[in-house]
Amino acid sequence: MCGIVGYIGKRDVAPLLLEGLQRLEYRGYDSAGVVVSSPKAPALKMVKAKGRVRDLEAKVPARFKGTTGIAHTRWATHGAPSDVNAHPHLDAEGKVAVVHNGIIDNAADLRRKLEADGVEFLSETDTEVLVHLIARSQQEKLEDKVRETLRLIEGTYGIAVLHADFPDRIVVARNGSPVVLGIGEKEMFVASDIAALVTHTRQIVTLDDGEMATLKADDFRTYTTEGTRTTSEPTTVEWEAASYDMGGHDTYMHKEIHEQADAVDRVLRGRIDDRFSTVHLGGLNLDAREARQIRRVKILGCGTSYHAGMIGAQMIEELARIPADAEPASEFRYRNAVVDPDTLYIAVSQSGETYDVLAAVQELKRKGARVLGVVNVVGSAIAREADGGIYVHAGPEVCVVSTKCFTNTTVAFALLALHLGRTRDLSVRDGKRIIEGLRKLPAQIAEMLEQEEEIKKLAQEYAEARSMLFIGRVRGYPVAREASLKLKEVSYIHAEAYPASELKHGPLALIEPALPTVAIVPDDDLLEKNRAAMEEIKARSGKILAVAHQHQEKADQTIVVPKNEDELDPILMGIPLQLLAYHTALSLGRDIDKPRNLAKSVTVE
Repeated sequence: MCGIVGYIGKRDVAPLLLEGLQRLEYRGYDSAGVVVSSPKAPALKMVKAKGRVRDLEAKVPARFKGTTGIAHTRWATHGAPSDVNAHPHLDAEGKVAVVHNGIIDNAADLRRKLEADGVEFLSETDTEVLVHLIARSQQEKLEDKVRETLRLIEGTYGIAVLHADFPDRIVVARNGSPVVLGIGEKEMFVASDIAALVTHTRQIVTLDDGEMATLKADDFRTYTTEGTRTTSEPTTVEWEAASYDMGGHDTYMHKEIHEQADAVDRVLRGRIDDRFSTVHLGGLNLDAREARQIRRVKILGCGTSYHAGMIGAQMIEELARIPADAEPASEFRYRNAVVDPDTLYIAVSQSGETYDVLAAVQELKRKGARVLGVVNVVGSAIAREADGGIYVHAGPEVCVVSTKCFTNTTVAFALLALHLGRTRDLSVRDGKRIIEGLRKLPAQIAEMLEQEEEIKKLAQEYAEARSMLFIGRVRGYPVAREASLKLKEVSYIHAEAYPASELKHGPLALIEPALPTVAIVPDDDLLEKNRAAMEEIKARSGKILAVAHQHQEKADQTIVVPKNEDELDPILMGIPLQLLAYHTALSLGRDIDKPRNLAKSVTVE
């Protein structure tokens, strides 16, 4: 969602902050702002602009010098996108500046109380209450002013605070929204995402919920919101700045689709155990005896992660013979679900910071459940909260819509299903069969990507559709769900996904020549059932694009996908549909890496 960048040191701060904001543009935003100062000139200087970072950069005057500063990209929640509602926010005297990610639930009550005391608000944002509360605090230290303010706050936040009376420091705090410190040589950074830091340092400290930090040019210290010192040792991030470049591609989405063969190779590397026809997943913290005691698996995620969880649940049931299902984390956390001690809960999140998933994890932990995380970002909140888990090693994913992380997450679930299966009743022969299938995946992905020109032509034809239907059965249904979501996200064409078996229970009423159907048709024991569904559509003059392992006579066009093991086929079948969504959006002139109204890492409800 919103992005935070901050710096304190000796360098000219404005160019550093603007560069950091540019690296956070993928998160989705509608306005941006920056405030700077220095120990020699502590007065705060601020520039804000509705629109893109380039619009902000155009407004920054030539004489906008400073060695300390904070900056922000805003995704509107309270108040429409505007210069006034953009962050940072200042108090009436211009001494306190705050940038904030998250939502303050009791902002309306606090605002009324402050207005009754004569405070005049300039913006519609919830964030502005923080500024006035900090400015009005009678505490002597900046840290105490911030701490006193946070005691009044209900909701989520990641904040960075500057104060003209304390020009040698930045104070930051976290509760439910990421805050990462970057440790440099006599300079310190802060950001909401390591993407803004890796150009300058790979030494980071990730704050926990309820933790604060004070940054000075040559030092930092961390402590709880109650004031107790905490010990935070820097860790080295594996991603380099070059990982965030486009690498010759026109968009990040295109680059990331084409990185999938290498990404899958990474998630497999060092994990396959040929001797016992299984895999090594040491991060699970789950021994064989504990694994055998699992009676059910519940997978929780949102959006693409939820769809990956649907595929994962099917693989766990098929290979490990453990009842498994997936559910949106946003629904699970509110329905007061029964938490079973024999159930293994798995939280899925690309960023490891998705708020609904994190909240579900925290509720599960409170009730004594065992929770594993399947995430991409090392040291993220979900990774730290979980009892163990699997890193998917997809590398940085910059485009808002997820492609390579989805694929790597499904592969990670295949590894987990194989591990659980071999711990239980899956035979050595079947273990070898799945391992051979996993090893084929990178080459098969590369083979599929060679069909891009043909898929591009199909996309230009289907871009004329006002709506599309995606169908699949059992293994194919989660693929249809994810493909439908991709098309919606990036092209803005309405799309629905249905189980192919449900056509005659309602959706057949929609079928007409103007509504194309994408049918997922794996060559498995349901092949004839899927062909029968296509017959129903053709009988009503519907147009069909099939994604299948062989040409389908009833389809108008077929994208042929390489055959793998039945259990692993869903991993491959979604990849050509990523290209279909991409080229459909491209032909429609969409902003592919930053679709309207969406954000990469959803850290609010």
